[in-house]
Amino acid sequence: MPAWQVPLADVVVPEDDIAVVAEVYRSGWLSMGPRTAELERELAEYTGARHALAVANGTTALHLICIAAGLGPGDEVIVPSLTFVASVNAIAYTGATPLFADIDALERPWPSAAAVEAAITPRTKAIMAVAYGGHPGEIAELRELAASRGLVLLEDAAHAIGVRHEGRHVGTFGAAGAFSFFSNKNLAVGEGGALITDDDALAERMRLLRSHGMTTLTWDRHRGHAATYDVVDLGFNYRIDEPRAALLAARLARLDRENAQRRELDRRYRELLAAVEGVVPTAGPAHHIFTVVLDERADRDGVRHALHERGVQTSLHYPPAHHFSIYAAGAPELPLTDAYAARAITLPLFATMTEVQQDLVVESLAAALAG
Repeated sequence: MPAWQVPLADVVVPEDDIAVVAEVYRSGWLSMGPRTAELERELAEYTGARHALAVANGTTALHLICIAAGLGPGDEVIVPSLTFVASVNAIAYTGATPLFADIDALERPWPSAAAVEAAITPRTKAIMAVAYGGHPGEIAELRELAASRGLVLLEDAAHAIGVRHEGRHVGTFGAAGAFSFFSNKNLAVGEGGALITDDDALAERMRLLRSHGMTTLTWDRHRGHAATYDVVDLGFNYRIDEPRAALLAARLARLDRENAQRRELDRRYRELLAAVEGVVPTAGPAHHIFTVVLDERADRDGVRHALHERGVQTSLHYPPAHHFSIYAAGAPELPLTDAYAARAITLPLFATMTEVQQDLVVESLAAALAG
């Protein structure tokens, strides 16, 4: 493993967090129970949603909101190609067909409402909005579009925990929203996810599907609230465990402070990069990942190699899904998505990043572009 001077992301787990997890292991109850219930109450309060359900990871959250929305064979769902493939797979799991939409511009790497509207066909049932990098994009306009055309709006808010737009949390604009707590996310525990909704019926169905379609859970029976259970739907084992639920609750209490640190780093990046020729930051602030678009004449791979040599880790977000073998057949031409994917670089961003580290990133990028 390289000795990065500046890693792409960094997760700090303080002793207090470790103590919280250790206490759960000492309790003797490790599956979904009181810590999960507490986390769900806190997530609902934090996001302003009526219901929050914790699950095993972000992909399971996406799958559940797609199933609960009634997607199935014969349905089409409009989704950006510039996203992690889980956004697309979750649609395909239901038998529905993903329809890819191009991004709005190189500086705005998400579909516009106009582009989404142009992609609607008689078979379109839903729109899957993706908060790329944590940016809400045109989510308010997509909400209006979905309502006017009788479509279901679903939100992949995996990057957007703690992000609010027009007075409401991202993930609450549509019928349901999904979050990820993967190890590089703003609220990270390794694996874990959650979904939120204001719809009582959707929430009830997703609760059933999360745990094998069972009408009661082990914790209910342990407390004497039920003696047995029925299975009323074809469900899954998408449960989260108690140690991760407890860790998430502990880290949620620090999320706003850490997101504020990311916002300041985002602001400072933009200030420093204004003096660097041949690079344009994408629209912000987003705060989960910080991406820049290089001049079309730049050697993107060479720039990344030069940063690597100076100990600066970079990445690419994302290889477009419409080029993957599984989705390439019949995929549309998406020229802006392709241009962005060929020219964008993700620079390091994490709450504990120092100004010295950030200076090294910008200096290394400027030197690579000038060289």
